[in-house]
Amino acid sequence: METRKTFLRWWRRFRRTLAGRFPTPEPAGELPPREQPLRAQLFSAEHMERHGRQLAHSHSISPVQNPDRLLDRLSDNQQVLDRACSLLTTAAQANRGLTPAGEWLLDNIYLIEEQIAIARRHLPPNYSRELPRLQKGPSSGLPRVYDIALNAISHGDGRVDAESLSRFLAAYQEVTPLKLGELWAIPIMLRLALIENLRRVGARLIGDRRNQDLADQWADQLTEVAESDPKSLVLVIADMARSQPPVASSFVAEFARRLQGQGAALALPLRWVDQWLADSDQTIEQMVQIENQQQAAEQVSVSSSIGSLRFLATMDWREFVETMSVVDRTLREDPGGTYGQMDFATRDRYRHIAEQIARRGGLEEITVAEKALKLARDRAAATDVDDIAVSQCWFVADASMVQVATEIGVTS
Repeated sequence: METRKTFLRWWRRFRRTLAGRFPTPEPAGELPPREQPLRAQLFSAEHMERHGRQLAHSHSISPVQNPDRLLDRLSDNQQVLDRACSLLTTAAQANRGLTPAGEWLLDNIYLIEEQIAIARRHLPPNYSRELPRLQKGPSSGLPRVYDIALNAISHGDGRVDAESLSRFLAAYQEVTPLKLGELWAIPIMLRLALIENLRRVGARLIGDRRNQDLADQWADQLTEVAESDPKSLVLVIADMARSQPPVASSFVAEFARRLQGQGAALALPLRWVDQWLADSDQTIEQMVQIENQQQAAEQVSVSSSIGSLRFLATMDWREFVETMSVVDRTLREDPGGTYGQMDFATRDRYRHIAEQIARRGGLEEITVAEKALKLARDRAAATDVDDIAVSQCWFVADASMVQVATEIGVTS
């Protein structure tokens, strides 16, 4: 009995000494939510067309005006990305290895910050409140066009290209035409969705970096004790077991990388890890494989998202909006084809006046365009005026807008 008490006193003193030399690592701060990156089944351009029609059928518009949430989310995304980059910078300065996704994020942080600033500038307070919002589903209360952007990003794993996006939106509008304001909002919504995707990967990188740092700290302790006092190695392993390290591939892969092949003494903690993982039917090899696959997927998501942010800056969105606009397509059927020969600013004015009439009268924009086209055709058939005069009698000035609005039953 006395021998046992003596041993316990010695063991407590040793534990206190060991704790002073090797403090038990503790997590620093609260981690952001580890939401999954925007990564769904990859679709070809043809499959995106089919998905566009299905998505349009699934969307229902809410009659309620919800408060804007996109700006708050943008601020939160920026904070998470800042934390991720700060943590990764610290790791790089300490010569800790970074994952490929982490390197991509750090190398392009200037571009990401620039895109966040652009998003703030193009998304003033309450701007998105003017856009139709969804009534149900994961994006309930958010603008319909934002959910469209999320789908475009998800099924491309962060990659956006002109052909796939155009076919996707054209197919969507075969079922439900988008408003002019929604078409103009597409680039900003894509930008927000890409920043959201980078935030989600960034949050995972924060958690993974914390796990890797924890694995490095335990590996450092075990390595030093194995060299200075091998008999005490089992006590450090016991401490690590009591600390309940995360059953995460990032922790296990880094821990194994540090200790594998480092001698017989350090094979003991690896055997404990194998036994620990066996409770969840896992092995070190499986966890290393999972980590490698996850790192590869994260690299694709980050590199594709950054490439898409660059694409948004080079895309001709004026041409895109005109090509996608069902109002524009309708007005181009005017008698004599005069509308199509006008400059962009004039055509855009006509489209915006149609948008205003639709908003005042509670009509669809395509309905306004079709009624205006019918008026022009009726006048062309009833008069001998030339085609240019007929075409310009639609929306050429505010007075004409009032006239058209009156004829289709909308009060100005």
